[in-house]
Amino acid sequence: MELSDITTYVDHFGFNTVKTFNQRYLVADKYWKKNGGSILFYTGNEGDIIWFCNNTGFMWDVAEELKAMLVFAEHRYYGESLPFGDSSFKDSRHLNFLTSEQALADFAELIKHLKRTIPGAENQPVIAIGGSYGGMLAAWFRMKYPHMVVGALAASAPIWQFEDLVPCGVFMKIVTTDFRKSGPYCSESIHRSWDAINRLSSTGSGLQWLSEALHLCSPLTSEDIQHLKDWISETWVNLAMVDYPYASNFLQPLPAWPIKVVCQYLKNPNVSDLLLLQNIFQALNVYYNYSGQAKCLNISETATGSLGTLGWSYQACTEVVMPFCTNGVDDMFEPHSWNLKEFSDDCFQQWGVRPRPFWITTMYGGKNISSHTNIVFSNGELDPWSGGGVTKDITDTLVAVTISEGAHHLDLRAKNALDPTSVLLARSLEVRHMKNWIRDFYDNTGKRH
Repeated sequence: MELSDITTYVDHFGFNTVKTFNQRYLVADKYWKKNGGSILFYTGNEGDIIWFCNNTGFMWDVAEELKAMLVFAEHRYYGESLPFGDSSFKDSRHLNFLTSEQALADFAELIKHLKRTIPGAENQPVIAIGGSYGGMLAAWFRMKYPHMVVGALAASAPIWQFEDLVPCGVFMKIVTTDFRKSGPYCSESIHRSWDAINRLSSTGSGLQWLSEALHLCSPLTSEDIQHLKDWISETWVNLAMVDYPYASNFLQPLPAWPIKVVCQYLKNPNVSDLLLLQNIFQALNVYYNYSGQAKCLNISETATGSLGTLGWSYQACTEVVMPFCTNGVDDMFEPHSWNLKEFSDDCFQQWGVRPRPFWITTMYGGKNISSHTNIVFSNGELDPWSGGGVTKDITDTLVAVTISEGAHHLDLRAKNALDPTSVLLARSLEVRHMKNWIRDFYDNTGKRH
């Protein structure tokens, strides 16, 4: 396993600035064969590349079978691939080059560089692989640079979570279904907790009680209540994403099937507000304190520090504009409609930029992608992001793979004795497609010479 970096342009699409930066990438060639081998290229997403590499065991598991070199490329503005060093997030002028298009161009330059500098790599097929936003990048990379990669595996890639391509409420509906199926009255308890919080937070003594009952690191003021509810909601969302069949440490250290564990504390919605919120604390504690290390809960933190939340918040405020909404009937949350103007004002306040919600579909085609080929879209039915994903075949080479007991890109994780049959099947399908792409590549190369 070797960590390297490549010097690449800060702006691939203009000639005014010649500024460059160092982009990190990892290469592992233990199973790589120069003869008939392949290159699996992980399209890095919003976090540190070493962390993603450690959470993508699937690539390591199939490397030998595909005689593959593994490459993990870090996304610009994340990890240590910072175009302006410590000033990268200073203002919108420095952040201007944080776009999916620039990231794809980085990947293209890196593949070209590897083929030029590694003897034996030049005439080998490359396959793009990614999960979540990285899965979107893998799919988009195959669409925009089809001469660079023979195909893409886009795991849990919500490429349709834009504009009104899917209903804005579908995401939270899936989160709710996960909780509803994981224990009796579980989603009802959560549904009831919002009003309980509203009632308790209407008095000073209630606020104080709430801060203590939830073991919060700093006492609540009435201004914090919306933030508190958002933090709790985000916790339920994260649990839905990482509802894996075995103990894991992706966003937080967690037990197997963590939602089932959470729901053990939420069996009875018809209790007093005080008891309900004590139960909610026990439930939150499964997520935040499974290891028993936390002294108090901090409502400004929900996930690992390996994820670049700053950069992602800027991307969500510019081109990755994903509409979400709840109605409190089909889901267990307080009603909140999607309000682009409010969202845009928040973005302007935070970053001094306004979102362009229609650009992604202009750039990458929305639902009109049938002219492309060789992309496998995999989705787990437990994963809220599957609502914005491709879950039915579009053509015979734009293929959907569904994992009934899978949460967020379970298929990209290392194989595990507790893996459900559905994910074993999904992985074997994915490998079969990749082998076909590799075989076709060598067949066509043979014909040309």
